[in-house]
Amino acid sequence: MQEAGGKMTGNDIILQRRGEDLRALLIPQGAEGVTRQRLARFADWLEGRGGSLYTPDLAGWRDALLAEGVKPSSARAYLATVRSRYRALLRGESLRDGLYDHAGAMLERIGQADNPANRYALVNEALTRLENALDPKQAFVKVPKKQDRTDTTELRLTREQAEALLHAPGVATLRGLRDTALLAVMLCTGVRVAEAAALAVGDLRQRLKGELGLLVREGKGGKDRFIPWGDLSWALVIVDKWLKVAGITAGPVFREIRKGGKVQAAGLTTRAIQQIVQRYQVVIEGERRAARPHDLRRTYAARQYAAGMDMNAIRQNLGHEDIKTTQGYIGAMNIETRRGQAEYSFDLRALDGLTV
Repeated sequence: MQEAGGKMTGNDIILQRRGEDLRALLIPQGAEGVTRQRLARFADWLEGRGGSLYTPDLAGWRDALLAEGVKPSSARAYLATVRSRYRALLRGESLRDGLYDHAGAMLERIGQADNPANRYALVNEALTRLENALDPKQAFVKVPKKQDRTDTTELRLTREQAEALLHAPGVATLRGLRDTALLAVMLCTGVRVAEAAALAVGDLRQRLKGELGLLVREGKGGKDRFIPWGDLSWALVIVDKWLKVAGITAGPVFREIRKGGKVQAAGLTTRAIQQIVQRYQVVIEGERRAARPHDLRRTYAARQYAAGMDMNAIRQNLGHEDIKTTQGYIGAMNIETRRGQAEYSFDLRALDGLTV
């Protein structure tokens, strides 16, 4: 299909679809959690720059995310979510129907006859360009590989540091008792923050082949998993005390406490749990540091590995698909065997009294 002055350019097939129409297509009903958050963020960015639903400019989205400080691995996940949504739309009819409905106005603007043949040609070219834009090569994100992750970026608490964190809230107040129970569960099971938020009273004491454990319902990937308490069942004593004092017999284990000590019916949000965990600091090499929920998950993995638990068992308890992910949580193993050996030296006395 040609313009009067030559070949039709890419801009000639940009059909603007703004506001509620754009968001309704990008963010499907039923989208929840991380998926909804990522799609909404992309929709905000697209609307903010006057972009088109049919020309998503994922390379520009990638650059915007990285400029905002999003980690490359997270940026890649954002892009994957958006691509997945677009591919779902391409499998349906909504995009094609929308293009066809708006094709008449575009054909009129470029001086082409409005007939079914020209409409279909315009629609097919637009969809082809969109499919090309979804190619990961068009918005490649380089994720640096890291052999070792240092303790400055990811905390794995020692036994002493973990115990100091557990004692930080105190148990003399209702809020302190709740926070101690929360920290105990996270350190003793390695659950994700969302899993801790979703934990119900009935999940605390489940059994599998006679073994007492915690049941995670619909964890990451929608999978249930069982985490044996083993020698860490003392955490249940703290949780039981919290439940008794708070008057909780069913429903969410961890709940908001309003002023005056009124315990709410709804469970804590993931954001609230993040804030609670970061409220309590521990001293690490003379510096006060705040741990994040995922640091407690790494601590569980590292401490259990150090105590002799099989790595595959840790993988199962954490709910990982790949053992390499578990290795990353445990961190550098047997690092002491990699210490430099004194094969050569320098007489440091040569530096005494040196003035340069």
